[in-house]
Amino acid sequence: MTSNTVSVSFHGWLGRFELNAQFEVPARGVTALFGPSGCGKTAVMRCIAGLNRLNGGFCAVAGDVWQDEKHFRPVHQRPIGYVFQEASLFPHLSVRSNLMYGHPSKTAPGAIAFEEVVALLGIDKLLERSPRNLSGGERQRVAIGRALLTQPKLLLMDEPLSALDQMTKDEILPYLERLHGALELPILYISHDMAEVQRLADQLVLMRDGRVLAAGSLVDLQADLSLPLALSRDAAVSLDAMVVAQDATDGLATLEVVGGRFFVPAEPLQPGESRRLRVLADDVSLAREQPSRSTIVNVLPARILSIRSQADHRVTALLGLGQDGAGARLLSRVTERSWNELDLKPGLDVYAQVKGVALVRREEPSA
Repeated sequence: MTSNTVSVSFHGWLGRFELNAQFEVPARGVTALFGPSGCGKTAVMRCIAGLNRLNGGFCAVAGDVWQDEKHFRPVHQRPIGYVFQEASLFPHLSVRSNLMYGHPSKTAPGAIAFEEVVALLGIDKLLERSPRNLSGGERQRVAIGRALLTQPKLLLMDEPLSALDQMTKDEILPYLERLHGALELPILYISHDMAEVQRLADQLVLMRDGRVLAAGSLVDLQADLSLPLALSRDAAVSLDAMVVAQDATDGLATLEVVGGRFFVPAEPLQPGESRRLRVLADDVSLAREQPSRSTIVNVLPARILSIRSQADHRVTALLGLGQDGAGARLLSRVTERSWNELDLKPGLDVYAQVKGVALVRREEPSA
């Protein structure tokens, strides 16, 4: 444990469910707890909050020990903000009064202010309204604001978008991105939706059957062929890229990652901006020689680093971009027949033909 990490270790039975979870992640940015329903994500979060108690458990946030073998800090003494699937606002209070519920009378220097929370979440025009007159997305934004104004040292978010339809999710995600960029506050975010995780998370804790399979950076775990993510139907990698140019003629933005550049259809972007790209393994094909003419605009030199054969007669290959393979990682999924016909193998230099690149928007949401 260090002063800049969130460190937890919980082992024991919660009713008939056995939890055996231990991980350490940075005390900054967004860490996603990901896995199928019933794998223990919410159990871990409730233990962190102090709502569940396991003897011998350990929890420390930024060097502040909340629980160990001798001490257990009760939930009301843990500086957390908790956002649930349902907003659960007080219907008899205005939005302003809901936001101020639990807000301490005295705040520490540098603590997030009411006006800052309202601006970040775009709820300034809602303050005097009743929760009964809010949309689902507006209610959840108010719930997030209420959690932030308790001045937490850790924000816990338990599938905050799962009760919303896709249109409302798309409405609220840019606000979550805004919080990610503006706050130093560490966030633990539960989701079973990998699209949300790929858009928001920096770190990932991968869970199954009450256990932590792996914990680390999202980019590293997505590209780990020993983990189920790389072999899943929607296997993909996330790439943090820098905008280097925008062509007004054809609408293509040029984004640079380590070892290569991607051309992506996009709204006007400014050089120097950071964007996240997502590339599906099924959208990357391989060639031994550089194609002379093709409708695929993203063809990048790469090296095959390792492979994993699958039961459905396909091969998933881990690629390193660049002539030496030292750049950003991609996944490519091809049939065994194609793999054998091209005599592909680890260590071989190839060309990665990327048929599709998804640009994760990091835009300012409208108020």
